[in-house]
Amino acid sequence: MKVENRTIGARLRIVLGPDIAIGPGKADLLEGIRETGSIAGAGRAMGMSYKRAWYLVETMNRCFERPLVEASKGGRAGGGASLTKLGREVLARYRRMEALTADAIEPEMAALRRFVAARSDGT
Repeated sequence: MKVENRTIGARLRIVLGPDIAIGPGKADLLEGIRETGSIAGAGRAMGMSYKRAWYLVETMNRCFERPLVEASKGGRAGGGASLTKLGREVLARYRRMEALTADAIEPEMAALRRFVAARSDGT
C-alpha cells in the first residue's frame, strides 16, 4: 500500500460511469483493507479520515455489479472489512493495467523527462 500521493509518471483512472470506478488512491485503499482487515485502519495508514475511506469504498461498491469490500459491524467482537472475490480480481486487474500502461508509455515518458527543468531543490 502506498501512503504518499506524489509519484512521478502517469496515474491511471478507470471511469466506468459517472464516478471513477478505480484509480491509484482507491487501489491503495483496497490493498490497505486487504492488509489491515479494516477500512479505518487502511484510511489511517493513508492519512485519510474514516468518513473519506468509507465514501471511497461505497463509491467503488456502487460502480460494480457486486461489492468489492464487505464490512462487518463493530461491537464487542470488533468489526472488520475484507475484499470480496470481485474486489481481489478488480484490484489485480487494475495493477496489471497500471503495469501495462507504464510499459506502453515509457518511451514517451523518457522523452518528456528530457524536457523537465532541473530545480534548485534537487527534484
